[in-house]
Parts: sequence; structure tokens; C-alpha cells
Amino acid sequence: MGPGPSFGDSGFDFMFNIFPFLFFLVFALIIGGIIFSIVKYMRNSRSPEVTSYATVVAKRMDVRHHSNHHHNNEIGHAGSSSRTYYYITLQFDNGVRKEFLDVKNLFGLVVEGDRGYAATKGEWIVAFERSAG
Repeated sequence: MGPGPSFGDSGFDFMFNIFPFLFFLVFALIIGGIIFSIVKYMRNSRSPEVTSYATVVAKRMDVRHHSNHHHNNEIGHAGSSSRTYYYITLQFDNGVRKEFLDVKNLFGLVVEGDRGYAATKGEWIVAFERSAG
């Protein structure tokens, strides 16, 4: 009878060799996502505020859910959270339509078809003043 299979033949070597790569990849994706979010925020906050005459042509909500599961000893705790993002689409007098993230809680104050002066800052809508006529 010959010697049995060694520990290295069981596939554990592959798992131990690939784990550092996968750990680094997940870590890099998380850090990259955080950096991307910060850069996007900084770009929008530093953009000049532009006021243009426009029509509100659409509104939409994007609800994002996040679930997390924590295991404390033998009792499992699950939690979830959600965040709603509000978007307003404007059509400008030159025919261009663009969707803006509502960062100033304007979503409930405007309706589709409203015409007026919209103040935008990068990808954000920061003000809307309805015109009388």
C-alpha cells in the first residue's frame, strides 16, 4: 500500500494561494468605490451654479436597500436599511434634457410641467423658482 494523498493535493494550497489575491481585490474595490464617491461629490460641490429657464419633464425615486447580518454568539441579528434618492429631469429651451439629483428636497415642491428658473450645480439641482406665466 502506497502513501495516501498529501495535504497539498487536497486543494488547500490553491485556496491559500488565491485568498490573498481575493482579499486584496475586495479591499481595492471598496477603497476605489469610496474614492470615486468622494471625487464625484467634490466635483459637484466645486461646480459653478448655473441658472437656466427649464421645464420639469419627469421625477423619479431610486430606493436602495442594504442588508447586513451580524452573528453574535449563537443568536443571529439581521438588520437592513434603505435610502431613497430623488431625481428631477429638466428640459431646457434648447431641447436638451438632463436628470439631476435633488439635494435640496425640491422633489415634493415641483410637478411635471412646471416651468421656471432652475439652479443646477454639476449633477445636482439646488433650486427651482416657478414662473408665474
